Amino acid sequence: MRIQVLWLLFFFTITEGGAGFLGRNAGIETKREPVNRKKHPALVQEYELLLQVAYRDSKEKRDVKNFLELLKPPSLWLHGPTKIIRAKATTYCGNQDGVLRCICEDGYTWFPPSCLDPQTCYLHTAGSLQSCDCPLSHLAQSVNFCERTKVWGTFEINKRFKKDLLNSSSALYSKYTTGIETQLKEAYKRIPGFESVRVTQFRDGSIIAGYEVIGSCSTSALLSAIEQVAEEAEEGLQKLFPLEDDSFRVFGEVQCNSIFFGFAFKDDEYTLPCSSGYTGHITAKCRPSGWQVIRETCVLSQLEELMKNFSVIASNATETAMSSLVRNLSVIIQQNPSATAGNLASVVSLLGNVSSLSLARHFRVSSSTMEDVITLADHVLNSASVANWTVLLQQDKRASSQFLETLENISVLVPPTALPLNFSQEFINWKGIPVSERQYKIGYHYQTEIFPPNASTPIRGRVLIGSDQFRGALPATIISMASLTLGNILPIKKIGNAHVNGPVISTVIQNYSINEVFMVFSKIDSNLSQPHCVFWDFSHLHWNDAGCHLVNETADNVICRCTHLTSFSMLMSPFVPPAIIPVVKWITFVGLGISIGSLILCLVIEALFWKQVKKNQTSHTRHICMVNIALCLLIADVWFTVAAAVDGTVNPSGVCIAVVFFTHFFYLSLFFWMLTLAILLAYRIILVFHHVAMPLMVAVGFCLGYGCPLIIAVITIAVTEPSNGYKRKDVCWLNWSDGSKPLLAFAVPTLTIVAVNLAVVFLVLMKLRRPAVGEGLGQDHKATTLRMGKSLLILTPLLGLTWGFGIGTMVDSQNLAWHVLFALLNAFQGFFILCFGMLLDSKLRQLLFSRLSPLSSLKQPSKQNSSELSAKPKFAKSFNPLQHKGTYAFSHTGESSYDIMLTQFLSIE
Repeated sequence: MRIQVLWLLFFFTITEGGAGFLGRNAGIETKREPVNRKKHPALVQEYELLLQVAYRDSKEKRDVKNFLELLKPPSLWLHGPTKIIRAKATTYCGNQDGVLRCICEDGYTWFPPSCLDPQTCYLHTAGSLQSCDCPLSHLAQSVNFCERTKVWGTFEINKRFKKDLLNSSSALYSKYTTGIETQLKEAYKRIPGFESVRVTQFRDGSIIAGYEVIGSCSTSALLSAIEQVAEEAEEGLQKLFPLEDDSFRVFGEVQCNSIFFGFAFKDDEYTLPCSSGYTGHITAKCRPSGWQVIRETCVLSQLEELMKNFSVIASNATETAMSSLVRNLSVIIQQNPSATAGNLASVVSLLGNVSSLSLARHFRVSSSTMEDVITLADHVLNSASVANWTVLLQQDKRASSQFLETLENISVLVPPTALPLNFSQEFINWKGIPVSERQYKIGYHYQTEIFPPNASTPIRGRVLIGSDQFRGALPATIISMASLTLGNILPIKKIGNAHVNGPVISTVIQNYSINEVFMVFSKIDSNLSQPHCVFWDFSHLHWNDAGCHLVNETADNVICRCTHLTSFSMLMSPFVPPAIIPVVKWITFVGLGISIGSLILCLVIEALFWKQVKKNQTSHTRHICMVNIALCLLIADVWFTVAAAVDGTVNPSGVCIAVVFFTHFFYLSLFFWMLTLAILLAYRIILVFHHVAMPLMVAVGFCLGYGCPLIIAVITIAVTEPSNGYKRKDVCWLNWSDGSKPLLAFAVPTLTIVAVNLAVVFLVLMKLRRPAVGEGLGQDHKATTLRMGKSLLILTPLLGLTWGFGIGTMVDSQNLAWHVLFALLNAFQGFFILCFGMLLDSKLRQLLFSRLSPLSSLKQPSKQNSSELSAKPKFAKSFNPLQHKGTYAFSHTGESSYDIMLTQFLSIE
């Protein structure tokens, strides 16, 4: 038969007289709340002890209560006369369906908003009988038990506030609290149900004293009784201190209440000095959930002294001095493990200073010093310190990032001769190896196991770098470290309920470029879904997923792949699917090579026949545009190739920034010259008889083609570079992140120009659909369709319409087709310009054939004559404004592939 076990919670109030042992509540945890009040000699000391007793039925419960009320205090650890002055059973609990449900004894009540353990328990306030539900294992961690009725009061003493009133161990504090409590007890002792009164706080503002009254009657009855004797209480206090008029107040309800900070109302702040042995202050704010520490600068006096010593030895520092300082720091932290926010800040600052100085002076770090650093890191990363890290990060948001960066910087100072080393602590694992030629064959493999608190199953992490990543000169060392706590203290931007669900692994290979790293992470919580592979961005202080991709996910593990991207499609899309990177790379660089050669050939052809093509204004302006389009695309492709060769993570940032700027500028110039050509074409179609002077047209073209891109490129770098948001971290190209998106300064102008150019092409095609002068409406549509197709083929590369596919790579970046299509059409753009923009032009072909033919000297006169004879009648026939009464239409020239670009210009030639 199963017998249900219940628990009864007793509180004993014990007094002790004379000297010896601790003072009132000194160093004892009362209801799990640490207090720091030392005794004053010759005073009666009072302690409150919590006892948890199990029983099975109501009879056992009565027996237990009777037995405990007859208990006498043990004499083993109390020195001097002692007695139990009060024993009270406050809370009883039972197991209901696997949940611990606790209810208050008669005469006691819960004090919302929390009960027992505020982190894991829930207070049911509906109904007449309030109950508290908790996990079964959390009773021992509880803080807020059922209490007698509490009423709070304040009054203001008309005296200058002294800091000693914030120090519970000072004589002034004891004098004030003893006098106030004596007078209030005298005034309240005749109140029915009154049990005790206690001074809880002194605050600045003259002297504002706060006290707490506990009774066994209802709140309203106790509050009413206290208000009735308020005048008597004031008179008693006036005997001790002058009080401010009308400052005596009592309250039946407060927002916050704790032993350390006392009581307060919403948004009240209270600042107290730190405990003995610490310097600094701690400030808490009253929130709806209770007191919350918002600032804390409590630093061990020994740490403070060590920081002063560092500033003295910094100017003449040596490796030995740095090692000694780290050793002393490690000893201090191990002897005083309390990780206050102030201590954490001091450790981070000291290690950061040691790291910076050692890097600047090329100091080496010995194995023993590295072990001290990891021991320090283990104390700092203790899971119990997360709450203090939260306070510290409110004051200094860079602290956790600086700590991780410091660990990495110190790690690379360990010489290869001191390796291999492996330090496995509770909260951090560290491993360093010297690199040898074995990495050419086997690559690099790191594996770690860390046990979360109160868990029997470890969280694992692995780092895999293939042997193909090690080429040429090898790095000196490879360092890897892993921690679970780092995931809790490195801040996460509020995106849904996302949080770090695995170990944080850092692998450092100094001055060496790795293009592909695989990582395997165990899940801390296997119920979470939608994993993202990220790296810590030290510049922007947040997790970044640029260049890192999810490879596979199982029920317990996640596999990630991080790589530096160098593909043509990255210009329009911040991300490229890992599976297609090799394909896109191959297309990109083959295409760029062919395009660069084709564009050089275009410029050579233009140079050879420049005199012939600039005989009239229309041809001259068109070829100016084409020369600048070819020149800008050629230079932009060269800069893109340089960007691919520059490693943004290894080379000086200035080199990468210059590459990004010039690549951005010349690609923009390419598009603005394409826009200029499109405007020229539209101008000739719409304003047939309008004439603009040649110098003005050229000036407008150069301002649009180079001026606008320069303005955009300069503004982009000026706005984003000061905040380190201009370029990406993994490759030399414009950045795309949550806070900074300079890639828009390329994508928006580019796609806008493509849209305008597409409208111009549509206008051209509509004109070509009209029948030519002299043709009937029903005449051959095949010729019209052929002309339109040929014109579209010419204009598409010249006006950059293929860049419109960049929208697909941005909107649907995981689609293979968009990236391959974009790379194919645009990496080969220079080749398309040569084929369709140059070689399809019959006039240029004639000039080329005449120059290249071995018999050109014999055939050239007849070719020129026949060309002139055949061209002139057709031009005359194509357009006659007098004959056709101002009607203008396109007509087919017969020979020139530029029928859509030449025939509309005949009116002014």
